[in-house]
Amino acid sequence: MAFEFYMPDIGEGVVEGEIVGWKVKVGDTVKLDQPLVEVMTDKATVELPSPRAGVIKQINFKDGDICPVGKVLVVIDDGNAASTGTPPPGHGHGHGAPAPRANAPVAAVGTQQIQVIDVTQTRDRVLATPATRKLARQMGVEIGRVPATGKHGRVTTDDVKRFGNGGNAMVKAPVPSSVPATLPSKNPLGYAEERVPLRGIRKRIFDAMARSAHTAAHFTYVEEIDMTELVMVRDRAKAKAAERGVRLNYLPFIVKAIVSGLKKWPQLNASLDEATQEIVLKKYYHIGIAAQGPQGLVVSVVRDADMRSIFDLAREIDRLGDAVRANTATRDDLTGSTFTVSSLGKLGGVLATPIINFPEVAILGVHKIEEKPAVRNGQIVIRHLMNLSISVDHRLADGWDGAMFLQDVKSLLEDPTTMFMEMI
Repeated sequence: MAFEFYMPDIGEGVVEGEIVGWKVKVGDTVKLDQPLVEVMTDKATVELPSPRAGVIKQINFKDGDICPVGKVLVVIDDGNAASTGTPPPGHGHGHGAPAPRANAPVAAVGTQQIQVIDVTQTRDRVLATPATRKLARQMGVEIGRVPATGKHGRVTTDDVKRFGNGGNAMVKAPVPSSVPATLPSKNPLGYAEERVPLRGIRKRIFDAMARSAHTAAHFTYVEEIDMTELVMVRDRAKAKAAERGVRLNYLPFIVKAIVSGLKKWPQLNASLDEATQEIVLKKYYHIGIAAQGPQGLVVSVVRDADMRSIFDLAREIDRLGDAVRANTATRDDLTGSTFTVSSLGKLGGVLATPIINFPEVAILGVHKIEEKPAVRNGQIVIRHLMNLSISVDHRLADGWDGAMFLQDVKSLLEDPTTMFMEMI
């Protein structure tokens, strides 16, 4: 009979998801946990596995559609005598919901009842998010054997990682194409054109950039930074970093200088709560790193940057970069930043005015380091120079705040000894 698979609540606060691409079509036979569809929420793309083995009978949302949580996403004929389904939020245990096994304990998740099963045995049904299931497949872990420590018996990503530490090799999942299907066409004069549907990551970027540009009052301030001393420090430290398996570039140093500056200018480590019309000053430092991924611009988040060493920052920035490029970054990897850095690395250009990662208050643009002539003590010398640009929401912070913050960052980068002395 028909099993109705409702759009699940993929993460806290998520009310809908965009269908990025189906991996099955009507009439296909699917196995339990076989990938069905890629769904995007915020900037994270997750893969939803099949909750049943059977035949795809109906697909209710096509590529590019927005599917609300609780709507029937797909119907699967699983061959059972009775109709079953995963009830949408608010419907609880009732029509379409499978009854728990006799004598099995039951836990409530919202209004839905979930059977709690002995986790020391292999389970057919496991409470886990799509991202957790995807990680288990990549690690070669049978998720039904993973002991659950999450709320109401949910298997978490940490549970999977702990279980997989016995030597399972990491298997890279295929990266979905970053280019959506295109439609060939011709303009009225007969010249060839190509029409690309505005959806997926590009649609999210489109919406976020438009909102920021039309909401925040952007003010940009630029400073030239003499990186010569830091270049020498980094060159000396590269060998030590390599011994620890760390690829050391300049971004960890810049993040450290940013954190020091934000402690002096807390109005820049903030966000706007539009509902309450309050400026929320953050007492923690989660630094967003905006970089190009296979599907577009993505902001990954280095959490608690103030409590990390330079080497630890380098490792985490590398880990996040690898996850973004492989399209395996989790929701936690991509949300919760308090201040963002936009860097194109060696291709950083001379100058740019970055768009604020709304609802944050400011964003720092990092540009390339080049050897240039500079005047020092009346003499022309060759120095390693770089521009930094900060965009500030002038509604919530003054130009003075942005300028003074950048002056503090400049002084720390130009004198690494002082920066190291200020580290916690």
